[in-house]
Amino acid sequence: MTEQVVVLGSGYAGAGAVQSLESSLSGDAEITWVSDVDYHLILHETHRCISDPSVKEKVAIPIEEIKSSSTEFIQATVEGVDTDERTVDLEDGETIGYDYLLVGLGTQTAFFGIDGLKEHAHTLKSLDDALGIHDAVVAAADEATQTDPAQIVIGGAGLSGIQTAGEIARLRDERSAPLDIHLVEGLDEIFPGNDDSIQSALRDLLEERNVNILTGEFIGEVDDDTVYIGEETELDYDVLIWTGGITGREAVRDANVDKDERNYRLEAGQTFQTSDDRVFAIGDAALIDQPGDDPAPPTAQAAWQAAEVAGENIAREIRGQPLKNWTYKDKGTVVSVGEDAVAHDVYIIPFVDTFGGFPARTLKKAIAANWISDITGVGRAVDAWADM
Repeated sequence: MTEQVVVLGSGYAGAGAVQSLESSLSGDAEITWVSDVDYHLILHETHRCISDPSVKEKVAIPIEEIKSSSTEFIQATVEGVDTDERTVDLEDGETIGYDYLLVGLGTQTAFFGIDGLKEHAHTLKSLDDALGIHDAVVAAADEATQTDPAQIVIGGAGLSGIQTAGEIARLRDERSAPLDIHLVEGLDEIFPGNDDSIQSALRDLLEERNVNILTGEFIGEVDDDTVYIGEETELDYDVLIWTGGITGREAVRDANVDKDERNYRLEAGQTFQTSDDRVFAIGDAALIDQPGDDPAPPTAQAAWQAAEVAGENIAREIRGQPLKNWTYKDKGTVVSVGEDAVAHDVYIIPFVDTFGGFPARTLKKAIAANWISDITGVGRAVDAWADM
């Protein structure tokens, strides 16, 4: 009987792994791909839709352009995974049986129990989220004046928060919209955990764009119109956006595999295999062992690199062959701030570890174009270039 391989999720991990599986299996197993949307989202460029919603045509790639005709695609929301029965439960009550499962569902936003935050904040985990932020910011600007501008508060100054602030500043400047933008980070510096040089460069770009940066105190509570920060600071807001953390998807919280007790992300070895030999995990959904103390980072770059090996390893498991260990290779970081960008640890300029301007902007475009070309083809990548 032909083995059944089910892949959950259509992000970088899922889309890349499906193509790897198709190549590695060569028809030796049947592949079913499940996602709640019928497209692959270029998530690290989705923030562009905050300033320009038309970019959605470039960052959402139809599934049919990615998979082969032999792979079955099912658009559905995953409700749960039963590892004893080897089934995936869908929202509509249907179930899908599997012999091998690859979980690439990504994560959901973590609100850390902050009162009122989930109820009042926009998040940025999907295309609809980005378009919703655009609409909310434009609506707030339409009701404001230059003497009484709308207040936009962004919680969390990691990658998503910084890029969101940059896009809202870009929208403000292009439309002369009456907006004040505040970026709040509980730790002592923006882009926490990264080198001083990139932190400083990003801060400079944001401040040049009149983004008010508040660091060193955490958001403690939110109500209908105010964000309470630390013990003394209060920020009134018209639009609140939260980008401050991630946690595992509800769909896999009850799955009988080892997972982190706090964030429910699945624990996986360097082969992507979990405590259940028939369940593999990849991308943000997983904590993937790496040499040293830290797991692979929850980034597009890591998921992109891992996908090829994950697909190959499932094929190897089916054939009884030894699995390959995967080690993440950091190729540097590029962060956009509106129309500009900062690059770090990308060694294309001699003796310079952090740079901005035209080289960084071009590099940011090239990264997006390279992924689009890999996953679909050169034509779509060329078409998307101007909007990345």
